[in-house]
Amino acid sequence: MMKILVTGVGGQLGHDVMNELAKRGVEGIGTDLAPSYSGIQDGTAVNEMPYRAMDITNESQVQSVFEEIRPDGVIHCAAWTAVDDAEDEDKQELVWNINAQGTKLIAECCKQYDSKMLYLSTDYVFDGTGETPWDPDCQEYDPLNVYGKSKLAGEQAVAQILDKYFIVRIAWVFGVNGGNFIKTMLRVGENHDTLTVVDDQIGTPTYTFDLARLLVDMIDSEKYGYYHATNEGGYISWYDFAVEIFRQAAARGKSCYSPEQLTVNPVTTEQYGVSKAKRPFNSRLEKGKLQQNGFTPLPDWKDALSRYLDCLWN
Repeated sequence: MMKILVTGVGGQLGHDVMNELAKRGVEGIGTDLAPSYSGIQDGTAVNEMPYRAMDITNESQVQSVFEEIRPDGVIHCAAWTAVDDAEDEDKQELVWNINAQGTKLIAECCKQYDSKMLYLSTDYVFDGTGETPWDPDCQEYDPLNVYGKSKLAGEQAVAQILDKYFIVRIAWVFGVNGGNFIKTMLRVGENHDTLTVVDDQIGTPTYTFDLARLLVDMIDSEKYGYYHATNEGGYISWYDFAVEIFRQAAARGKSCYSPEQLTVNPVTTEQYGVSKAKRPFNSRLEKGKLQQNGFTPLPDWKDALSRYLDCLWN
């Protein structure tokens, strides 16, 4: 049986990866900064996760955990993901230590213990220009912000150090265990009668529950390389996403989100104008390589949203 080490289990994705491993009977060992952590599935504890506290920027801690666990594979979800905060001068060193140096430490230990490594990256490694979907093997990197640059450095470390690696770029992530765009929209929409949402940034959402299944399929294979993974259903704007969130919420009897109670207006990024970090306009990710290599694509994003709202409210 495989033994899989998962970093960042306190976050949306790492949490769901651990639960997916548990559902399949695969031995998963979670790590994060917290002293302890319990697995939650749809609001219900499903198992006390095997867990080790580990700071991925601390070389001796990382070495100690790898020496103890000796994993067959690592799914590396831990990351600094607060994109705007990453622009603050007093945080940039920490961002770089987590996303670049921390990833390099994990990769070096994977090399030492002959572990496969799956690294979660982002569309932010590209400059977000044009309207053509980014190919997973495209190397025309030009990140617009500190977060993107640090994640690209992590990608490059993994590819330089290892032969047995997967680099999986995702976008617009949402999950039960943590904050995300859907929760923000629902919270803000509850207390306002008018909202503005940008309509010139285009991509596709990614539900961590669905993504976790794909990642476990991958780590159980030897189909190494670069991949893109988001839910299916076509490319949309953040405005489109918000409108569908409120439509589905209203259909569940949440009348405060109905068109009679809440107006959602599209605006350009320039008109919106509050972000410290530059955002890519084109977050379209080409995902055909998944099926070419025998992996099952993620379900339609509207279906994913429906299941997610069921988790939040049932």
